[in-house]
Amino acid sequence: MALRVGPGKVTSLHSHRPLSRSHVEGPIDPPLEHRTLSVYFQEEILQNYGERPALVCRQERPRAHGGPPSSNMGVNTHLAWDFREFDRCIHAVARGLVSLGVKKGDRVAVVMGNNSSYALLQWACASAGAILVTLNPAYRINELVNTLNLAGVSHLFAVPRVRSSHYIRMLSDAFSDLRYSSPGNIQAEALPALRNLVVVDNIGDPNEYQKEVSDTRCVIDWREALVWREDGWEQDRVKELIGSHRSDEVINLQFTSGTTGAPKAASLTHINILNNGLGNGRCMRLTSDDVLCNVPPLFHFLVSLMSLSPTRLVLGNLAAWTHGACIVYPSETFDPEAIVDAVVQERCTALHGVPTHFLGVLAEVQKRQKAGENIDWSRLRTGIAAGSPVPIDLMRQLIDKLNLTDLTVAYGMSGPVSFQTTPEDPITKRVETVGKVQPHVRAKIINSEGTIVPVGTPGELCVAGYLVQKGYWEDEEQTKKVMRQDPEDETTVWMHTGDEGILDEEGYLRIVGRIKDIIIRGGENLFPLRIENALTGHPSIQEAAAVSVPDAKYGEVVGVWIILEPGTTMSKGEVRRIVSDKMNPQNAPAWVWFVGDPESGSAQELPKTASGKVMKHILRKWSRKLAESDVGRVAA
Repeated sequence: MALRVGPGKVTSLHSHRPLSRSHVEGPIDPPLEHRTLSVYFQEEILQNYGERPALVCRQERPRAHGGPPSSNMGVNTHLAWDFREFDRCIHAVARGLVSLGVKKGDRVAVVMGNNSSYALLQWACASAGAILVTLNPAYRINELVNTLNLAGVSHLFAVPRVRSSHYIRMLSDAFSDLRYSSPGNIQAEALPALRNLVVVDNIGDPNEYQKEVSDTRCVIDWREALVWREDGWEQDRVKELIGSHRSDEVINLQFTSGTTGAPKAASLTHINILNNGLGNGRCMRLTSDDVLCNVPPLFHFLVSLMSLSPTRLVLGNLAAWTHGACIVYPSETFDPEAIVDAVVQERCTALHGVPTHFLGVLAEVQKRQKAGENIDWSRLRTGIAAGSPVPIDLMRQLIDKLNLTDLTVAYGMSGPVSFQTTPEDPITKRVETVGKVQPHVRAKIINSEGTIVPVGTPGELCVAGYLVQKGYWEDEEQTKKVMRQDPEDETTVWMHTGDEGILDEEGYLRIVGRIKDIIIRGGENLFPLRIENALTGHPSIQEAAAVSVPDAKYGEVVGVWIILEPGTTMSKGEVRRIVSDKMNPQNAPAWVWFVGDPESGSAQELPKTASGKVMKHILRKWSRKLAESDVGRVAA
């Protein structure tokens, strides 16, 4: 395995020869995979692992999708597929997509929790040539509409509700023309591109399901959209489409906002996604004997450690399936009790999560052990901890208490993972760094002038190679800001991550901060500008600034500094409710400080540059100091 350190200099990834410049290149073996997802599934996964377990959804019935009787009926009380049955269902969904009028290049959006329909759509969209648009189920109506329109989504697949979000009712209440549109021919002024609304029943109770969808005439039931017959024109069309795809075509749009707060959709291709899944699985040493409990929400198509870019369909689904391993979804949304049950009863060998998830699992384990329950973790060994900074103490607890002796850490930004640890790395490197650069990836650390810095020197991390996304969807301006051609090599495009990192002499990367101001709460990106806009829309708030505040449970939470309009008053709780109501509870501030209030210190104004820009780094220092004294806390 070779590590390139600049022109003409090559050293082994495991060599003790120290680096001098912060510029590394991953190994070139194994070679890149240039097949499309659908072809790879047929030629590699199905051929080699057809009879092996593929997917277990413990919250779903064995025949949740209808169709032919399942080979697992009578064996399991929940959905459990091997790869052959998984393949039959994928083809039924792909045929259903073309029968609905989905064309190559159409954007198909998904709003739901972790379930088998989501997994099927990942592969079926790739087969049909559609572009899967993964959306955060916590979106409020304005966020949902904005992202649907930005991507030009023509087909929306959703569940009636997840927790307190009632998606179908929310849409029909906001847009009455949806209620009276006919299935397959939606005519909604606010959603001009939308034509199909397909609903996956995650409720189970027919009466409750009807309450959610009965007022919306345009709804198509998921089970009615699937085409099970294999001798119709739909099968011929799917086969034709699979043969026409190119590996450099976009198959996924993942929304991120970066520093601007405006939604942007990263465009990811077959090459991006398939090769990263293969690489992630190799780092975990996955085989067809492994069973992965995939906890994080699937709308995170990719994941990074510090600047959480969009998730887990790669780190979870594809990392496992490309190696013939089985995926287990313990529940639709995060549920520590269900996770522990799944790990034990499905005999899982791997567990993915962000720090918040792992803390919840540790608390559930401790509760059961106090009650006298003996939990068998003997098969658990690996997984990925990512999404936000992973405290060293937590990493050690996961190794000591959950038997995750081969746990890895991964990092990526606006595209697939670029750095990851392996089980062979020393424990100090696995808990203090994000590992070494991945195969076929180049990385460098630069200063503000764009010059590569010496090792051990902080600077902005830039990455290049197959993993770089194709650009932000229909947003050339934002694409040019972060994706820049190498002045000395026009064939190389560098992705500027906005994250501050340090490379050591062995090539391990440590993320030490962010040039960008994104707040990462429990592995999810929260964007200060959106929070600030929600607050300043209130007539009593003159100015607002949102910053990250360290938190033991979530890694970071939101803290806001408020300047009120003269003559007005407001409580910390009211400030929190404004954000919760306009956005969602995740964005709601846990800490609130009023500028000019003696409790919040001596500041009479927000610290600003000469050009009037708020100096967030100073606010973060103030916030951290006040939070340590428990000043400004808001009751949830």
